[in-house]
Amino acid sequence: MSQQHSEPAQALLSACDLRKAYGPTPALAGASFAIRAGEVVAVMGPSGSGKSTLLHCLAGIVRPDSGTIGYGGRDLTAMTDAERSTLRRTEFGFVFQFGQLVPELSCAENVALPLRLSGAGRKAAERTAFEWLERLEVDDVGRKRPGEVSGGQGQRVAVARALVASPRVVFADEPTGALDSLNGERVMRLLTDAARQTSAAVVLVTHEARVAAYSDREVVVRDGTVRDMAGAL
Repeated sequence: MSQQHSEPAQALLSACDLRKAYGPTPALAGASFAIRAGEVVAVMGPSGSGKSTLLHCLAGIVRPDSGTIGYGGRDLTAMTDAERSTLRRTEFGFVFQFGQLVPELSCAENVALPLRLSGAGRKAAERTAFEWLERLEVDDVGRKRPGEVSGGQGQRVAVARALVASPRVVFADEPTGALDSLNGERVMRLLTDAARQTSAAVVLVTHEARVAAYSDREVVVRDGTVRDMAGAL
């Protein structure tokens, strides 16, 4: 991958020469990446290529063995665990393949959870949660629990939860992997439309071309390195 992300002022989140190994197995072998505010980038690659490891490093979940990750003028790799945890709670949003909603909470309470963890009152948090559920076209399931809604509805609830705290970056790891094509496309349309309206960047890990088609740009992870298909970085 070329080093043309010489536009640090434009890159909201960037990584340079990331390396990460699990025992003797390298997962990342010099990966570099950059994304701008409001941009949707699809990270593609075969199973075991390192794309999920790249996402986890960018999100501050996994610390790389070497390399740097810059976000808003800060170096994620130099942050403490507590600082990275705060960042994930306040400025990053997450959508996972199976939603990972809390089964004991209602859908609205799930969406409100990031706000509650940041100190918002229950009524204010749930009011904002219902606004997002309406935006994602699932306000009718707000009082139901995750086990009482369909997979497509649950995943839209998960998208609402990811966006409710107005994150600057949303990390979506195979967000349609458990859905049929119709529900998958609906989730992607709503996710990307909502993210662009709020100028959130989206790092989208997928192996499906129809999902990647919703992105502005595609990068491919292979053997732990990144190739930008548009040659933009």
